[in-house]
Amino acid sequence: MTVTDTASRAAQLLSRPVSLNGLTVRNRIAMAPMTRMFSPGGIPGEDVLSYYARRAAAGVGLIVTEGTYVGHDSAGQSDRVPRFHGEEQLAGWAKVAEAVHAAGGAIVPQLWHIGMVRKAGEPPFADAPAVGPSGLVAEGAEQTGRAMTQQDVDDVIAAFAEAAAAAERIGFDGVELHGAHGYLLDQFLWAGTNRRTDAYGGDPVARAQFSAEIVAAVRAAVSPEFPVIFRYSQWKQQDYSARLAETPEELESILTPLAAAGVDVFHASTRRYWLPEFDDSDLNLAGWTKKITGKPVISVGSVGLDGEFLSSFAGEGAGLGSIDNLLDRMEADEFDMVAVGRALLQDPEWAAKVLGDRFSELKAFDAAALKKLT
Repeated sequence: MTVTDTASRAAQLLSRPVSLNGLTVRNRIAMAPMTRMFSPGGIPGEDVLSYYARRAAAGVGLIVTEGTYVGHDSAGQSDRVPRFHGEEQLAGWAKVAEAVHAAGGAIVPQLWHIGMVRKAGEPPFADAPAVGPSGLVAEGAEQTGRAMTQQDVDDVIAAFAEAAAAAERIGFDGVELHGAHGYLLDQFLWAGTNRRTDAYGGDPVARAQFSAEIVAAVRAAVSPEFPVIFRYSQWKQQDYSARLAETPEELESILTPLAAAGVDVFHASTRRYWLPEFDDSDLNLAGWTKKITGKPVISVGSVGLDGEFLSSFAGEGAGLGSIDNLLDRMEADEFDMVAVGRALLQDPEWAAKVLGDRFSELKAFDAAALKKLT
């Protein structure tokens, strides 16, 4: 396939609008959430506003913000990560949403509780303990925190619901719940860190109960048309080889209660989107998620980072990580949107270049981009 053919397909497939419950997104490109730590006191300032607005102005359809701590003292471990509670914090986020809208984009905050990843004594609330389903940060680890009581569970559910209601009130277009990568919701989903014997532990359906209750509370706190996105992953920061589900049937037992509770969109996080998730099928995790739930799905995982991706733009073939592979999957309706992470840190104009036949201007990712907010 020639570069011209690829450019035409990219413009055609990625520029299509997509409906996520009551929200119409102008194209199929999302910005993946990435922790930046540029918000002293948990307050996003003008630099954070400019960072998101610049990418919206360059054509990103949906901005998913960096993870933002919900209003629970044990939710985080940095005073430079933004919070989604507090008068000054929410005022800062309202300005961000307004700027993204003025640039033509849509934006949702990612609501986050890190659970057992937290180390006691860390800000923003140094006296808060690390809490999780069983006080474990990883499979086989020693207990270093407190297993959550029913009161803890209720308080965290309320914190997510309050944050979601605040998001709608100050002008955001939806919310994403962070259920991935070994943080609190994922710690309940993952058998390696959930050893509970009550209603929140046991088989996959029981392990999904906590997340389902959060989803239901969020759904009740916002308007029916307000999109609720749920991000999940097989891999964990504690264990890249970890899996929630070994089979499609196990995955179905986890996702079905979440969909029933009110998830409108799933965001399936993988490290490399082109890899099949289960044997005997080329579907990736997002593809299986859509097949199981019938919901719109965002796929993510090294989009724009693989060397083959760049080479395909130069007319050098179409490897597994190439743009042609991505477009093939979208054309087959395997998933509905693609989230771009580090490539958008490197180049705020990434979406405009891909959609506008400026492939020769694409640049490989440089880790130095992680240290800047531009």
